[in-house]
Amino acid sequence: MPEVLRTSDFARDAAAFILEQGRAALGARGEFRLALSGGNTPRPVYRELAARAQDLSWERTFVTFGDERCVPPHDEKSNFRMAQESLFTPAAVPEQSIARLRGELDPHVAAQEYEEQLEVLAVQKGEMVYRHDLILLGLGDDGHTASLFPGTAALDEQQRKVVANFVPKLDAWRLTFTFPLIQHARRILFLVDGTKHVELIDDVLSGDTQYPAARVAAGAADVTWIIGAPA
Repeated sequence: MPEVLRTSDFARDAAAFILEQGRAALGARGEFRLALSGGNTPRPVYRELAARAQDLSWERTFVTFGDERCVPPHDEKSNFRMAQESLFTPAAVPEQSIARLRGELDPHVAAQEYEEQLEVLAVQKGEMVYRHDLILLGLGDDGHTASLFPGTAALDEQQRKVVANFVPKLDAWRLTFTFPLIQHARRILFLVDGTKHVELIDDVLSGDTQYPAARVAAGAADVTWIIGAPA
């Protein structure tokens, strides 16, 4: 079962958790591999993280993205733009510490490019699969996480680590990590607004695998949920 923390100070507690994981990774392995989530829920967390992370070595941190919309980086829908505004610029994260999913490219090309980039980094470290220290995930109103939407092809991917995933309900392509990459992480943190989708949260936490988010815990050892609750 996932570890669940319900809090009335969502941004502070989530940022503190990320910092704890970052400091531990830097102390143990000399680097911190962090994958960011998109959407609106993490924005205040990233702002808080930028304000509290003065002692975090961003030069030894490598930031990836669990998913991205197929838009240019300056587009208002871009996960990269949200992270740039709320975290990268305020915290002065070096450009070389950030790996952007290039949503402006053909989706299949962008996914292949990102996967190959992670594979090269894994090989350099003697790993079969690139292993994140911490992957941040969210929860959509249909139970999706990253861009793993119900009924889409990426849910059944067993080999690829990053794919282009067509989402019929959106009539759009998304770029996303797959379960084989997500479940290989040392730790996974769901950032969830507890004022939304209350019944859905309970269903996912109970392990109802009709929801993609519930399938994360089914194959991963260390999963934590931080759920924002009213004060």
